[in-house]
Parts: sequence; C-alpha cells; structure tokens
Amino acid sequence: MATARQAIPVQVPGAPTPSGGVVPEAVREVAPKPLDLRFEALLKLVQANRPSDDIALIRKAWEFCVKHHEGQMRASGEPYIIHPLEVAEVLAEMKMDSTAISAGLLHDAVEDTPATNEEIEAGFGDQVAHIVEGVTKIDKIQFANREDRQAENVRKMLLAMVSDVRVVLIKLADRLHNMRTLEHLKPDRQEAIARETLDIYAPLAHRLGMGKVRGELEDLAFRYTDPVSYEKVSAAVESRRIEGEQFLRGVEDTLVEQLRENGIEARVEWRIKRLYSIFQKIERSKVSFDQVYDLLAIRVITQDVASCYAVFGLIHTLWRPVPGRIKDFIAIPRANHYQSLHTTVMGASGHQFEVQIRTEEMHRIAEEGIAAHWKYKAGGAMVTARDEERLNWIRQLVEWQKEMTDPNEFLSSLKMDLYPDEVYTFTPKGKVVVVPADATPIDFAYTIHTEVGHTCVGAKVNGRMVPLRSRLRTGDIVEIVTQKDHKPSRDWLTFVKSPRARNKIKHWLNEDQRRRAVEIGRKLLEREARKFKVPMSQITDQDLGRIAGEYGVSTAADLLATLGQGKHTAHNVLSKLAPGLANQGEAEPEAKPGSEGAMSDAVRKLHLTGSDSLQVEGQNDLLVYRARCCNPIRGEEIIGYVTRGKGVAVHARSCPNVQNLLYESDRRINVEWSRVGDQTVGRPQRYPVKITIFCDNRAGMLKELTAVISDDNTNIRGVETRESDDGEAIVEFVVEAEDLHHLNRMVLGIRRVAGVRAVQRTQKL
Repeated sequence: MATARQAIPVQVPGAPTPSGGVVPEAVREVAPKPLDLRFEALLKLVQANRPSDDIALIRKAWEFCVKHHEGQMRASGEPYIIHPLEVAEVLAEMKMDSTAISAGLLHDAVEDTPATNEEIEAGFGDQVAHIVEGVTKIDKIQFANREDRQAENVRKMLLAMVSDVRVVLIKLADRLHNMRTLEHLKPDRQEAIARETLDIYAPLAHRLGMGKVRGELEDLAFRYTDPVSYEKVSAAVESRRIEGEQFLRGVEDTLVEQLRENGIEARVEWRIKRLYSIFQKIERSKVSFDQVYDLLAIRVITQDVASCYAVFGLIHTLWRPVPGRIKDFIAIPRANHYQSLHTTVMGASGHQFEVQIRTEEMHRIAEEGIAAHWKYKAGGAMVTARDEERLNWIRQLVEWQKEMTDPNEFLSSLKMDLYPDEVYTFTPKGKVVVVPADATPIDFAYTIHTEVGHTCVGAKVNGRMVPLRSRLRTGDIVEIVTQKDHKPSRDWLTFVKSPRARNKIKHWLNEDQRRRAVEIGRKLLEREARKFKVPMSQITDQDLGRIAGEYGVSTAADLLATLGQGKHTAHNVLSKLAPGLANQGEAEPEAKPGSEGAMSDAVRKLHLTGSDSLQVEGQNDLLVYRARCCNPIRGEEIIGYVTRGKGVAVHARSCPNVQNLLYESDRRINVEWSRVGDQTVGRPQRYPVKITIFCDNRAGMLKELTAVISDDNTNIRGVETRESDDGEAIVEFVVEAEDLHHLNRMVLGIRRVAGVRAVQRTQKL
C-alpha cells in the first residue's frame, strides 16, 4: 500500500522552515490549482520536451486513474489521485516519454484498486504493463517479517529494471513524492520509510548518476532518521548562510570577469552544501562543522573539455589551491559515470571553497544521470552503447545475487554494492579497475574475472609482492598471480570488501560443499546397500530421482546431498528403493523438516552448563554455546548457526562474521535469550566481557577506573595496561557483566572519569 501523500505548499528553496530547518533546494514550488488544470499543464510540459510523443496515451491513463482511484483519500484528507499526478510531473521534469508518464499515472492502480495487469496490458500495451508490474509491490505472498518483504520487493524491482530502466525511474519518482509528504504518517512509519530511503533508494539514485534526486531524498530522509542532528546541522548552516552567500556572490563576480577577459565561454553557479552531505562529512571524517571546507562551492559549466582545463588553470592563478584536494574525475570518471574537475582553494578572507568544473553534457549527467541519456521513441527504445555500459552494473548485480535465497543476505550485499567508496587502481597495461574502499587484491582479481579470482595465489602491487589481505589505494598498479587448479578459501570472506568477490566465493564454497555432500551421500547409500546385500548396479540415478519428491527435493543429486548432510538416513532411502528390506530391519522414523529429529545428526542433544540462558526456537535440548568471535551477552540481538557435530553457535547480530556473510543461510536458526535468567548459587549468570580504555597516562588513573567498576558491584577478572606510541595509556579490563544494560551503565561511569578519551568493547576475549 502506498504511503500517505500531500500536495507541497509554496516554499522558497534554501529558506528556513517554520521548525527552523532548511527547505531542500530541489523542492519545487507547487501552487494549489484544480487537478484538471494541473493535468493540462503536465501535457504541455510533455509536448514541450518531446513534441513527437503520443499524449493521447497519457490522457487515457489519466482518465483510467481518475476512475479507479475515485473516492480514495490520503491521510491528509486530499484525493488520492494527487499522488500519481505528482509522480507523473516528476517524470515529465526528467523529460521521460509518454509510456513512462502513463505508467507513472498507473503505478498504483494494480496495487491499490481492483484493476489487473491484464486490464492494463489490454488498454495500454505490454510496455506500460511491464513497467507497472515491475513497480507493483508483492502483496499476495506471506512473508515471515517486514525485512523479507522489503528484500523481495527490491529484488523484483531490480529484475524488471534490467529489461526497462523506466521501472526504477518511476519508483524513484514515487519515493520522492512519498518523502515530500511523510509528515502525515505515524513516527514509527516515518522513520522506517526514511531509513529505507537512505539505505536503498538514495544510493540507487546515486549509482544511476541522478544527483538531484539523490540529494533531495537524502535531505528529506535525514530529517526523520536523525531529527536532532538535522536541527543542529540546519541551525549551523543558517547561522552562516548570509555571510556565505555574500562571499560566493563576490567570487562569482570575480570569476565571471576573469572568464570574459580570458575569452572562455562558461557560466557560473554557486551553492551551499546539502545538509545530509555535511552530516556525512562530519561523521565520516570526525571533524567539526567549521572544518567542512567544501561547505561553499562554485560550479563552472563550460562548452568543451579543453575549456574545463583552461578554467582549472585560471582558478589556481586567482586563488591558492589546498594541497591534496585536487580530483580529476574527467580523466577517471566515477563508477556512476560522474565527470568533473574538483579543486579546493583558499579565498582572500580565509574562506575555503570548492570549485567544480564540467561541460554542459557532464552537468546534465551529474544532475539527471541515466535519465538524461535514455532515449525512448515510438515503437521501442533507442539505446546507445554508453547507455548499455551504464546499466552493466545492474545486470551484474542481479546475476551475482541469483544464488541468494536469504533476504537479509541479499539486502546486506545490495547496500554494499549500491553506495561504495571507490578506489581507482590499474592493471599493468593501464586499464582502470574501480574497487571499493579498503579492497584487497582478491577483490581486484574477481573484478577482472571470476576465474582469475578463484585461482589467485598472490599479488604484486607497484611491483612488490604483498599479502592478499593488503588494502589497495588509488593509483596502485596491481598484478594478480594465478595458479591452475587453485581454489578459493573460506578465510577470504573475512577480508574481501566487494559484493562481487564475496558472492562468487560463497557460491563456489556452497557448490563445493554440495559436491562433497553428494559424494558422502552416495558412499552412505553404498555402505547401507552392502550391509543388506543389495547390488548398487540395481539402483540408478533414475530410481533416486523417482523417489526424490518424497523427500522434498527434485533430483537424484539433491537427494544424495540431503543424505550427506544428515537430513535423512540411508536406510530409509534404501528401503524405498528395495521394499524387500522391510523384512530385514525396521526403518528409522523420518523426522519432519525443521523438527528436532531432522537435526539429530548435525547437533548433539545435550545441555551445556552455563548456557541455560539461551534456547533454540522450538527446541529445548540442543547443545547451544556462545561464539567466541563476538561473545554475545544477554540483551544483545542474537542469531544462531548450526555447526556440524558441535551444536548451535550463537552470535551477536553485529558480529563481523555474521556481517561478512560467512555462514550459509540454510544453517541459520532462530535463537533467543530465555525469559528466566540463569541462577548460579542465588545470583544471575554473568558473562566475561573485555573493555579497552584509552586515557591519560597519569598517576591514580588505574585506581579511579578500578573503583568505578567495583562500585557497580562488578567483578574484575583481569587487567592489562600498556602505553601507546603517543604516550597515551591503554587499559584492558575483563569484567563480568549481567547483561547489556549493566555493561552500558559501567561504560558510562568509566567515561565520566577525568582523562578518559574513549571506551571500546572488544568482542573477542
């Protein structure tokens, strides 16, 4: 169901709102007017942008939309029809074609009215129907939770987007209007939708190069995901706005005059950095607001590339450049094909400001992204080779994630791929290879080719052999050393950064595990056959395939794999293949999938002393233990993984091994803290936790820290101290904590000690 929507009041971009915030620059002035007049204005805009387009299709879609949404209202009390009209207006501003705009008007028809896809196809053609189907959410299937539903809706949209990018452009227009009218929903829904926007839709707009849409989505979502920081950043910007604008106007006048004197044809714009971008800079770089040096920016838009470099030189003769702040994205474009020259310079008054220099074409791509180049004409789509290149990453993304059945794994991988910080490396022949920040030679190898990654045994960076864990930096020349028949290692998953590398490694490991399970299953069946003197020559794969369906699988290989994984017994399978066995021994009862018995071969049914606070959902006699890699304590969100022959390992959801997707999704099992805490000699169970304290190296510091911990009735198991290179003291305590609340209270007390700079929990003991 679409979210509540409202028409936008007239506001001036950049002006303060009644709440003290700032209206995002991309918010349009929408004066209230009758819907028919607004629709006629929409048609005029389409005709101006695309004179040859068939507006009759748009008019027909509008009539269909009005009829089917009649009587529907939004939370604001306004007619629901306003929302599809707003979406169509956003698409018209993108200069999209009549097919896309018609689909924009109809995008909620199947989801929110009795209309069907067949009805849409019959009335508007297969292209419109395909787009509407791609945008429509999945409502017919029951999902375990909201995250699973979200993952499948996104996956469905991406699959449709591969064949027609207009699907995602309509979805972005839909989300943009939803975000502009989010104030009519309840706070919990506001935050959930805003968080999804920051996690999925703004990054998606970024990867498509749609800077204008991305910027507005981020600012609108920022207001709901972190209202306190939003108000702080907004107030800081407003306090400097007048001074900053006066300074930028002065720079603009100087630059326009110099461009005229030097005979360079160009236009000059200026802007103040967006609120969410400022917040990200502060958080990422750990700097104060005053240290955001690209708060003020000038943009010079030229006629050709040669003029860009001429302006670049002129800028550096007028103002002094800041070292390390020069970036040439024209020579080496970003992954989303963004191109521009960036330099930060120092003004006479001490103001630092950024200058961006680009051509008109580059500017259009930076603002509109793929929408600026995707040309639709009557009868089909005319796509250039460059457009195809822009969509390659989408096709690769869908291909890499075909094997992902776990929704959480899919979303985690998608988020990493959508918004990576990029490092630009080179092959020995000079080809640019873009990898994520902190990527390793393994990531580089898989970016080149899957087989290069699988067979990688070493790497040379800038002519020197380096460990495969080494972090690559922009400018590195990387040469991969391969060895035939070499195979990927599970250890690689602990340090690779790119979704492509992680997915390829996991796919190979899963396939290898399946191959081994099939071999083990066949050997188990052969051993059971020998035991009962049944010739294996009488049992063919065709026979196994015939009974596979009785075990919930489809092929002989699948059945053998389940045998190898301990999900079924060889005796039961053999008894179905050779019914005469019934007289030679009783078949073991088969366990239902997910039952206690189904896991009996994988997990020993034992209690573990000290683990009574943990229990597997639906089970009460399985061996359960806390994973040493993250050492979870009561109160933390946890997740369990079946470890063959050992039991269920319980990890914190924030554990790096969980975040790095080291485990197969079919081994995951729900676990929870028991409702009644453990009692050992009349006191609650306590968990050992290591905390590291960075503080001043002064007399009495250790005594004060120890006193704070002891005063909280906390036992100290161990303590170690050392001195850092800069003379700072580092103190490590191993303490006993009852739960997360107890630990947080203890950490808060430690932070209040004079001279303590930081306190960190070290998960691994």
